[in-house]
Amino acid sequence: MKLKVALKTLLTIKPTENFKGPKEICSSFLKILKKSGCIAQGRALHGVLFKMGLSSERYIAVKILIMYLNLRKFREVDQVVSDYDGFDIVVYNCLLFAKVQRGLVDEARLLFDKMPERNEVSWTVLISGLMKYGRVQESMWYFERNSFHSVVYWTAAISGLIQNWLHLDALKLFRRMLQHGVMPNKVSLTSVVKACAGLGDCGLSMSVLGLLLKVGYGKNLSVCNSLITLSLKLGKIDIARMIFDRMEKRDVFSWTAILDMYVQLGYLSEARRVFDAMPQRNEVSWSVMIARYSQSGCPEQAAILFQQMVQEGLNPTVSCLSSIITALGSLKALQAGMNIHGHAVKVGLESDIFISSSLINFYCKCRKTEDGRSVFDSTPHKNVVSWNSMVAGYSLNGQLAWAKELFGLIPEKNTVSWNAILTGYVENGHYDDAFDVFGRMLLAGDIPNNTTFATMLCACATIASLEKGKQLHGKIIKLGVQDDVFTGTALVDMYAKSGDVESSKLVFNRMPEKNEISWTAMIQGLAENGFAEESILLFEEMERKSSIVPNELMLLAVLSACSHCRLVNKGLWYFNAMERVYGIKPKGRHYTCIVDLLSRSGQLSEAENIVKSMPFQPEADAWAALLSGCNTYKDKDTAERTAKMLSEFAEQSPTGYVLLSNLYASDGRWTEVSNIWELMKEQKLNKSRGRSWIEVRN
Repeated sequence: MKLKVALKTLLTIKPTENFKGPKEICSSFLKILKKSGCIAQGRALHGVLFKMGLSSERYIAVKILIMYLNLRKFREVDQVVSDYDGFDIVVYNCLLFAKVQRGLVDEARLLFDKMPERNEVSWTVLISGLMKYGRVQESMWYFERNSFHSVVYWTAAISGLIQNWLHLDALKLFRRMLQHGVMPNKVSLTSVVKACAGLGDCGLSMSVLGLLLKVGYGKNLSVCNSLITLSLKLGKIDIARMIFDRMEKRDVFSWTAILDMYVQLGYLSEARRVFDAMPQRNEVSWSVMIARYSQSGCPEQAAILFQQMVQEGLNPTVSCLSSIITALGSLKALQAGMNIHGHAVKVGLESDIFISSSLINFYCKCRKTEDGRSVFDSTPHKNVVSWNSMVAGYSLNGQLAWAKELFGLIPEKNTVSWNAILTGYVENGHYDDAFDVFGRMLLAGDIPNNTTFATMLCACATIASLEKGKQLHGKIIKLGVQDDVFTGTALVDMYAKSGDVESSKLVFNRMPEKNEISWTAMIQGLAENGFAEESILLFEEMERKSSIVPNELMLLAVLSACSHCRLVNKGLWYFNAMERVYGIKPKGRHYTCIVDLLSRSGQLSEAENIVKSMPFQPEADAWAALLSGCNTYKDKDTAERTAKMLSEFAEQSPTGYVLLSNLYASDGRWTEVSNIWELMKEQKLNKSRGRSWIEVRN
């Protein structure tokens, strides 16, 4: 505002013959306008200077030209050049730079060739410009014909070669520079470090590091940042951290590089410590942390960080927006996600392929497939990720007809496309369709990955199809992915659920790597197949030999095993240790296992007390377990109390009525038996029928 007022005052001045002030004043204003970007005021001042006859003076003309060059107003630049023909080499260099910036490389080269004289800047600008637009041979032709060979000139050529991914040529040129006796500066050394990173040559990198220390750049900020990047590229994590720790001064790039290192390694807590210690953060720092929280199953933390980022006035990048949309989808935070969608539309990013794919996933996770389809249809340039996201969204919501139709329209399917439709069929119980699609996938020549095999093995486990599971196992061995931890775990689970415990144990023992899900599958498989003692022994072996922390499913399997073996003391110890030792709060299923354990061993009053003392409403299975124990040990009083409580869950399960009927029948109380069955008929409850099946020709 003050600048406009000052200019207005200047423009009202009427010059006289002896009025020399405007030269100095206008020169100052031109300098200010160059930085402020006020093009309208710049043009107005140019007009006034023209009327005053000052625009033709060399000093003022140069200032006007530089102002237009900085404001990237090239039409005005051309006009100034045509009006005044008395420029020196400095102005020619400015014009040369402007043409390179505009991408007019041929015009820049012609201007360079016509220049009455050239200096080192002229040569450097031309060589850098040609390199920038990929004209490497032409650039090097000019490089070899130049008599100026300062470190700046050499560095321009070296950096240009690296820009064009010619890392080895860049290093050869660097060696020539040293042979010519030219000492490198921090820019040339930073470029060489980048070349080493591009080649991935560890020995050469160490040599460059020695040179850096020798010439005294070991503590330079930009050089150290490049060395950190190089060390990380070579996998030298310890060296990267050592360089960072020894740096006297660090900038946001230094901190972000170390933050990204811990993020890539999966050390989320350490990454957060680095993030919190950062004196300054940029958009990349925030994006890295938000993305990692979103990918690591911590969407709440991602949402909190995003809110803090916005409050600090930073604009989220495309990557950051995509990550937060994914996190909000996991949280099913519909309104918050719609707000982000609105922001993306406002800033013109709604058609970005990463944003649109994330939005499709978000709406589908929030069960708004119509909105997801709307985003999909409005995406102008769809890629396979967009198609896969929409198919997966329909599958997730059980809309298999839509998923099948859209899957058929995918222009080029990849493995993820097949996995999206397969997962939908398996999760919704359409196992025959899943096997049919899997066969079509193999015929199409697409190679299944671990996710494909895990999905299909889950289908085999659910229908206990051991033969199909074995066929899949053969394909897994043929493709050489049997050592993958996820595939191995799926095989362990499939064999266990199909009743082939020996094969399950064989696969488990051969796994080179086991995670907590692998151990859980094996422990649970043994317990469910009647190998309760072996299940408990395996759990104890895991605690002794591995660093795996027991989870709630694992402890549920152990409690179930204790129940089947009637190991009351051990079962109670594990139950009481859940919160005290393992930090896991017992849930309804854990309490039900303890009730079943006590009921099986005849401790019915203790079991009843456990049910009544639960910190939440007991589930029907807990009362059913107690009633089953009453039936076994003929405790009619407790049975009637339990049956009364269980009747509240009658709509969920007729189990309680059936158990009470069996208890009355064993005592010869046929009237009560008849009354119970009449009550079940009135409430339209049916006893679940047992069933068995065999597999014939698949």
